[in-house]
Amino acid sequence: MAESTTTALAGARELADNAPKTAKTRHYLPVRAGGKATTRQAAWLLAAVVVLSLLAAASLAIGARGLSLATVWQALTLFDPANGDHAVVHARIPRTVLGILVGGALGLAGAAMQGVARNPLADPGIMGVNAGAALAVVTGIYVFGVTSLGGYIWFAFIGAGAAAVVVYLIASMGRDGATPVKLALSGAALSAGLYSLMSVILVSSQDTLDRFRFWQVGGIAGRDWAVVLPGLPFLAVGALIILGTGRILNSLALGDDIARGLGQRVGLTRGVTALGIVLLCGSATALAGPIGFVGLVIPHVVRSLTGPDYRWILPFSLVLAPALLLGADIIGRVVLLPGEVPAGIMTALVGAPVFVWLIRRGKGAGL
Repeated sequence: MAESTTTALAGARELADNAPKTAKTRHYLPVRAGGKATTRQAAWLLAAVVVLSLLAAASLAIGARGLSLATVWQALTLFDPANGDHAVVHARIPRTVLGILVGGALGLAGAAMQGVARNPLADPGIMGVNAGAALAVVTGIYVFGVTSLGGYIWFAFIGAGAAAVVVYLIASMGRDGATPVKLALSGAALSAGLYSLMSVILVSSQDTLDRFRFWQVGGIAGRDWAVVLPGLPFLAVGALIILGTGRILNSLALGDDIARGLGQRVGLTRGVTALGIVLLCGSATALAGPIGFVGLVIPHVVRSLTGPDYRWILPFSLVLAPALLLGADIIGRVVLLPGEVPAGIMTALVGAPVFVWLIRRGKGAGL
């Protein structure tokens, strides 16, 4: 046993050393970045932060009532309660902050889920986590009469956690255990079943449907600080957990046997990472509804910039995912004036062509 482990570790190190020689290996194995590569990645991360900052400013300025950036700056620094433009800016702040928080949570959760499952198609929507949270929220409305968005969060946590456990247990059945393909298939099957149960409840209760349909499409409009603040502690804890798993996910990318040989307790690390994913997905889904595609497409975009090192993938996902969500929300505000298209719909319309383009160019890096 010791000899086979040593041989496996030696083989992994040899592959990692030779990774720059072939494009295929470079996509599949995390390698230690050199000084120039680290500087380049840091520069890209700084550029991503700048883009997010510009989109946040645009989110405060653009809408049914367009404002200049100078007016936005005055409203933030020299607020005048009697100025209607200043009041509009302050009314948009919770929406913008929620977009940053939810986008960051979905981006981190999607990247971590792809790393844990070693499946490039893993994301909170495909793996059944969003469906579990949504069904739990519907149950809370129908059975317990929950009406506030703040009250949805506990049901969303329970549903997201239960769905994650069920998917893993189903995928673990059989000789090979929870393989990436089995995880994806189990998540897709469970999502279909949970959404069917949710539909049964909704068609049997008009009152539940009326309360749920605004939340169901996914969006960050109409939320205030009373909705945003209850989710902050859970989002913060989940983000800290996931951001600390970069080295762990790099080890898991080499396979469970190699990860154990490198000293990782695979079951424990997967459980801790899953806890962070559930906290992020449950909070984001409770606050903004089931927004899809962000956690799927952003990690692929990030890998085209950083390579497969999760120590860079995670912080990049934390920044670029809210940029996508804010951009989609801004477009949704102006595309059908005086109405709005919810951000959950716009993320799919904006993200789907980008994802197809990445795949066709061969930039959707494998795991």
